[in-house]
Amino acid sequence: MSAITDIVKGLFEPARALISEAITDKDKALEVAATLKLAEIETERKLLDYETQLTTVRAGVIETEAKGESWLQRNWRPLTMLTFVGLVVARWTGLTVDVGEPIEIQLMELIKIGLGGYVVGRSAEKIVPQVAAILKGNK
Repeated sequence: MSAITDIVKGLFEPARALISEAITDKDKALEVAATLKLAEIETERKLLDYETQLTTVRAGVIETEAKGESWLQRNWRPLTMLTFVGLVVARWTGLTVDVGEPIEIQLMELIKIGLGGYVVGRSAEKIVPQVAAILKGNK
């Protein structure tokens, strides 16, 4: 299951438990449960739509940078990430002074965010149009 599915299920779980406890009429409980399930599915769909739009925007930013006019505009992300990775490698091989664990942790977080954003953005250029077409077909 995806994280979005888990979040939505977690949000609707208390309501499902309340239905089974509060409504004694079985037919009415089934009707309310079905309505709740439809609301859960719609909420999940809207969250997935939002995530798709967000990924599309992120991919657009990276694509625009990659197609930019100046060399620096096209290459600043890869250069930054290579610099961070170089700093980590230098630290692990003992070529730098000890900057302390908090700074090392922050550096690793930046690398995770940068590489994750870059990889996701580049992948999204190919995947998002397909996902959007699937979602449009299901509406």
